Amino acid sequence: MLTLQIVPYGEIANLSSLGRIRKLLNIAKENKIVLLQGRLKKEEEAELIKATMEEINADFKGIELAVINPEEKKAAMLDKVKLGLANVLLGDRQGLTVIGPANIVKEIKKDPDKIQLFTQDLKKKKR
Repeated sequence: MLTLQIVPYGEIANLSSLGRIRKLLNIAKENKIVLLQGRLKKEEEAELIKATMEEINADFKGIELAVINPEEKKAAMLDKVKLGLANVLLGDRQGLTVIGPANIVKEIKKDPDKIQLFTQDLKKKKR
C-alpha cells in the first residue's frame, strides 16, 4: 500500500535545520511519500541528500526529491518582492516538496508547473 504523508510547513517551521532534515528523512524511511508544504532551504536540501547517503543500507535505498514552485517564475517584479518578504517573515511556504523512498518511487518527472510521481510495487520488487 502506498502511503502519502502531508507535512504542513508549520510542523517544521520551528525546528532547527537538522530537526527538519531528520523529521523528513525519518518519514521517508517508513516507506511513506512526504508532501511538504513549501520547501527547504538549498543548504537543507543538500544536507538532506548528504544525510540520506550516509544512511543507505540493504533496507533503505535512498530518496527521490522534487520541488515545484510555479508562482516564482510567473510573478511580476512587485509580486516577487512581496513573495520574498513573505518568505523572510513566514518561512518558505510557497511551492511543494515531494520526498519519497527510492525503493518505492520509480521516477519523478518535473516541469515548471507540475510533478509526476511514478511508483513501483514494493511487493513485486521483493520477490
